[in-house]
Amino acid sequence: MKQNTILKTFVSRFLILILNFGLVIYSTNMWGSEGKGTISIVIADLTIVSFFANVFVGSSMSYFASKFKTEEILPFAYLWSILIGILIPVLFSFNHTLEYSNYLIALSVLSSLLAANVNLFVGQQNIKLFNLYTVLQQIVHIVFIIIVVYLIKITSVNSYFLAQISCFGALFLVSTFQVLKHCDFKRISFSKEIGNKLFDYGWKTQLSAFLQFLNNRLSFYFLEYFKGIVSVGVFSVGIAFSEAIWTVSRSLSVVLYADIINNKNSNEAIEKTKISLRVSFLITLLFIVVMLIIPAQLYSMIFGKDFSQTKEIVLFLSPGILAIAVSNIIGYYFAGINKLRILNVKAMIGLIFTAISSFYIIPRWGIRGACVITSISYCLSSGLLFWRFYQITEFRVQDFILSKTEINLLLNKVLKKK
Repeated sequence: MKQNTILKTFVSRFLILILNFGLVIYSTNMWGSEGKGTISIVIADLTIVSFFANVFVGSSMSYFASKFKTEEILPFAYLWSILIGILIPVLFSFNHTLEYSNYLIALSVLSSLLAANVNLFVGQQNIKLFNLYTVLQQIVHIVFIIIVVYLIKITSVNSYFLAQISCFGALFLVSTFQVLKHCDFKRISFSKEIGNKLFDYGWKTQLSAFLQFLNNRLSFYFLEYFKGIVSVGVFSVGIAFSEAIWTVSRSLSVVLYADIINNKNSNEAIEKTKISLRVSFLITLLFIVVMLIIPAQLYSMIFGKDFSQTKEIVLFLSPGILAIAVSNIIGYYFAGINKLRILNVKAMIGLIFTAISSFYIIPRWGIRGACVITSISYCLSSGLLFWRFYQITEFRVQDFILSKTEINLLLNKVLKKK
């Protein structure tokens, strides 16, 4: 695996982590727990839309980028983005105010179009552009928030969504120029065979991702129903803070996935997966320890008095967060070799547990109950992936411990950047 690419991807993800924290801190102090709850629900809805859109614009774009010409797969992605970006939010509009439904349509279409371009870069192993656009999504969003709030003087929570729409639109236009300048417009086509292959791979990967999302976010909707939108706002900050630790595993997973889909050596793919696995385990564990050392009062001071439970939420979630951080690596390995059934099964197990237990636990324990349910669900689904992965390879304790050679190599890479 290219250590330089991994390091750059990690640095970009770490920058995203910092910017995300900045956005969370700003939004909680600017709009309070109710405003943060509104943002969390709309973004959760946007994520649901993205799962349907990603049938064509997600992993299928990356997987087939090296197998077909860009002109043969991009038209499917763009058309699907527009159709799904309008249809699904319209269905959601029955449960939301018209104002937020309009925002959701614009966000859905533009984010899906942008995702098609960004995931195409992954399939072309252009991780540099992938990293650039993932970072820019945070930076440009913040820039537009400043413009909307302090120059245009829109200070309600609507400014968050207006800024995000402007961000997605601007980045889509720029990235489209970079994609299309290498295309031959005369070769643009809608091949039924290629469309079927994109759909077949896409719906299988997205079924797993969608089930996992429901597993991750179903508690939001149960909390809103049983305890109100304010509880969602408080819980979402703890979730965002904890899941930010996944920066490491997501960085490694993207590079691993791009490498596996372009590599036919199965033994080499397994070894690279194990290297990513132990790096993710150790760095994630370190981050969790640091977050638990931080005094609870500091969380309240940063996010506001409404968020005094943040450290407690992090504590309850930490076992599941560590489990997912490591199993994400294995999940991308199975996706890279087109073994998708195990991903659907593991997500379904977690979802069934979350759905059943939420009915009984959240009404009684509230936010604490949501934390316990989420953490146990993460551990259950991750445990299945570990079991399946180590059925096809030998389990070694060394898989979770960096060797002296790897530590020295990592230090050398870091020092060279200084």
